[in-house]
Amino acid sequence: MARKGSSYRCGECGYEVAKWVGRCPECQAWGTVEERGDARPAVARVAAGAPSAPARPIAEVDVEAARARRTGVSELDRVLGGGLVPGAVVLLAGEPGVGKSTLLLEVAFRWAAAGHTTAEQSGPALYVTGEESAGQVRLRAERTGNVHDRMYLAAESDLGAVLSHVDTVRPGLLIVDSVQTMASPQAEGSPGGVTQVRAVTAGLVALAKERGLPVVLVGHVTKDGSVAGPRLLEHLVDVVLHFEGDRHSTLRMVRGVKNRFGPADEIGCFELRDNGIVGVPDPSGLFLNRHAEAVPGTAVTVTVEGKRPLLAEVQALVAKSSLAQPRRAVSGLDSARVGMMLAVLEKRGGYRFGDQDVYTATVGGMRIVEPAVDLAVALALWSGAKGTPLSPRLVAIGEVGLAGEIRRVTGVGRRLAEAVRLGFTHAVVPPDPGPMPEGIRTLEVSHLGAALDAVPRVPLG
Repeated sequence: MARKGSSYRCGECGYEVAKWVGRCPECQAWGTVEERGDARPAVARVAAGAPSAPARPIAEVDVEAARARRTGVSELDRVLGGGLVPGAVVLLAGEPGVGKSTLLLEVAFRWAAAGHTTAEQSGPALYVTGEESAGQVRLRAERTGNVHDRMYLAAESDLGAVLSHVDTVRPGLLIVDSVQTMASPQAEGSPGGVTQVRAVTAGLVALAKERGLPVVLVGHVTKDGSVAGPRLLEHLVDVVLHFEGDRHSTLRMVRGVKNRFGPADEIGCFELRDNGIVGVPDPSGLFLNRHAEAVPGTAVTVTVEGKRPLLAEVQALVAKSSLAQPRRAVSGLDSARVGMMLAVLEKRGGYRFGDQDVYTATVGGMRIVEPAVDLAVALALWSGAKGTPLSPRLVAIGEVGLAGEIRRVTGVGRRLAEAVRLGFTHAVVPPDPGPMPEGIRTLEVSHLGAALDAVPRVPLG
């Protein structure tokens, strides 16, 4: 029988109930609700205490100590907004095997090597692994050539032991791989549980702010691609990065989701190789498939990721179906928008796809969800259905509405400048695109029908 004034809390998610239940109403876990003892009294009024430092006018605050310090990995520095800020906590999340540990070993090596020759990185790099043994990490570091005397390695899963290593090594950079494997003795629950992840992250954030130590945390992701653990985890840290990539492709992308010190929509491109991971400063060519001759069902567009314009190729295959319900397969694109383009082409263009199998994909494993790719998708579907190839020197940019209108998108001039640099000579764009770069001929169209009439006139050569 429960004692008067007692309360119960789930050890997995922290949800509190007034009486014991076998299954947590919040996370639906069985057998995790435990008695917490006497309920906590109401919070008393907080008395004024001595401040850690007097308040000063904002113009007098010294900002030199908060300047970002480069990691030595240029593509990662781009996403971070210039580098790691002292005291910043960065969460790098990604699927298993995508290359998170390989990238962070490269970061630790570059940091250690830079600190060996300059005073910018004042301390060594400390890499704490909770998922592998120290020997396993050392073997990977040797294979990728990331071994340095100023790199320190520790295999720990206890937060107290990690803090002890920090006191001993006094690093300038701390990497924890991963936050879900760490446990705090002051918190209940198993490692990886909501309560433990919250306590470990809060302890590492406090450490980073107190000592001005940049901390990089590795995080797991769930099946739907979101960061595992409580939503509070993303609010506690300063920067949230998602490490993305198809396991069948060597291309990897680091995408900024949250950044208190820089832009939150930048991306960094990497290529995963046998001897490590390398940055790709000019990735546009990775998303194009240069054909010897024009092929039906292909269209090129220019998407913008952060401040970086990237050329991408959209491919569509339309074939007669032998099934009662034709197939619809999408890879690298938003399936809802592809379905919308099929409906617009049927209603506004008079093309029939009801008895056709339709496959659409991007080249190089790129994921595009920007509405500016709509026109390229529609042209690729039209080209695949008619068997009419588009010019390999043509790019298409524009959002397509349900009425078939072509809507304006941002940064058309910047997108076309990238297309000119890679040798494209013609572009289909929305009306009034603004100043255009030299070296490219633009075809301004206000409706999808006008675009379908204009593209066959672009020479294939």
